[in-house]
Amino acid sequence: IDTLKTRLQSPQGFVAAGGFRGVYRGIMAAAAGSSPGAALFFGTYETMKPVIANLQSTYRGEEASSPALTHMISASIGEAAACLVRVPTEVVKSKMQTNAAGASSLSATFKLVVSEKDGRAFGSQVFGGLYRGYGITLMREVPFAFIQFPLYERLKVEWAKIQGFETSPLQAATCGSFSGGIAAAFTTPLDVVKTRLMLGSDKYGVKYHGANDVIGRILKEEGTPVLLSGIQPRVMWISIGGFVFFGAYESYRSLLMNLPR
Repeated sequence: IDTLKTRLQSPQGFVAAGGFRGVYRGIMAAAAGSSPGAALFFGTYETMKPVIANLQSTYRGEEASSPALTHMISASIGEAAACLVRVPTEVVKSKMQTNAAGASSLSATFKLVVSEKDGRAFGSQVFGGLYRGYGITLMREVPFAFIQFPLYERLKVEWAKIQGFETSPLQAATCGSFSGGIAAAFTTPLDVVKTRLMLGSDKYGVKYHGANDVIGRILKEEGTPVLLSGIQPRVMWISIGGFVFFGAYESYRSLLMNLPR
């Protein structure tokens, strides 16, 4: 599903980028970055929640503290940490998914991206193009986190109030799936810009130079609707992924919390 989304967002067009062929291209790159990225996010998120809550209590008072603000700030810091792994993974994966020249395997694609020392990515003289799109990825992930996590936490609270006891991991997974789908829909334009930047150039091979360049060229050459390219598969895969992701997270969290100390 993610491959179809990326191909829909590609400047080459869906068919030229591969259509329905080889939809599992890039799966090794996604698998390699998934666990460390999730560990970085949740480790940072759970660490920062009590810190932000205490800061609010100290400077705003207990009654003026906002749980939603705590979740938003903690999730944003978590996303910034996770992007250190997620961005290189996304760059390599996007190249493989769109059948870029030289992207025949995971190792070949990695070498191709590292060789792109053209100054358009953070630390390109050292990391090549691995961190191309880091800024726009943060610009996508922070609003995503601002929507998803307060909504996720609030849905759990309201569900628990209705039934009179805490939500189960399955119920939490449902909350995560719903909140993730909503956040995915609202941040699709940012995801399109991120994909274009990571691919590096348009269908004619003309290189992109920053988010403003991507947005300007899309609006001028392709039209506003292109900014919503891939919204259906994006919402679908994040909703499904959110169900699995949050279900597993809440299950293991409950298991660890119940271990004897």
